[in-house]
Amino acid sequence: MNLNSLLEQAKIAASMASEEILKVYHSGDFEIEAKDDQSPLTRADQAAHQVIAAVLEKTGIPILSEEGAQIPFSQRKSWETFWLIDPLDGTKEFIKRNGEFTVNIALIHHHQPILGVVQTPVTADLYSAIKASGAQKNGQMIQCASFDLHQSGLNVVASRSHLNAETQVFLDNLIKPEILSKGSSLKLLMVAEGEAHLYPRFAPTMEWDTAAAQIIVEEAGGKVLIQNSQIPVNYNKENLLNPYFLVQGKEKNFS
Repeated sequence: MNLNSLLEQAKIAASMASEEILKVYHSGDFEIEAKDDQSPLTRADQAAHQVIAAVLEKTGIPILSEEGAQIPFSQRKSWETFWLIDPLDGTKEFIKRNGEFTVNIALIHHHQPILGVVQTPVTADLYSAIKASGAQKNGQMIQCASFDLHQSGLNVVASRSHLNAETQVFLDNLIKPEILSKGSSLKLLMVAEGEAHLYPRFAPTMEWDTAAAQIIVEEAGGKVLIQNSQIPVNYNKENLLNPYFLVQGKEKNFS
């Protein structure tokens, strides 16, 4: 498996998907529908899925996409390696037209991401990582910031729409944290870039929301850990709902 070649394919797919998304974004004609879980679906989600699938199908590796066919666990549980895709992460942000949405493409191997690409269509920023090769933004290496839980003024990214009681308790245990807000997988990427030290996500997400950004965080020196554990978030579970998790930069002292 040539990861460098697969990364180039993923980058091509993300770029083509971004073009399709921007066509819809600038047209203003989103054709918004509600999915079974009442989350929004637009013409851009579907167009992005189609172009990504068309590119990545050529690799011969199975594809699991938020907007693709629902593949039963009985079929995918035997997959050692597969593409995990969110063609448009942050559909609500897309509809709000605030630019905070992404294309997420990850390659999963034995339940862990080993390759990830995240592109932001509006700004054309491209984040990428391959296992054991570091993380990049627009071709430049990026690193998480170091932190100590006992220091004052840690930068903590929290979702505008998911600041629940459990997250508030976490924040209350920190010393004068600075709260930052961002949409979609950009919250994880703020930790990967060193703009934030922590991102507690104690609210529901799906596997395709996090996989691509997780490998980027990890290769930038950070971690994406299941809440109250040292276990990384893993993938291709029977239920594709993620556990609650904490994204963190480089810990100096986590006692």
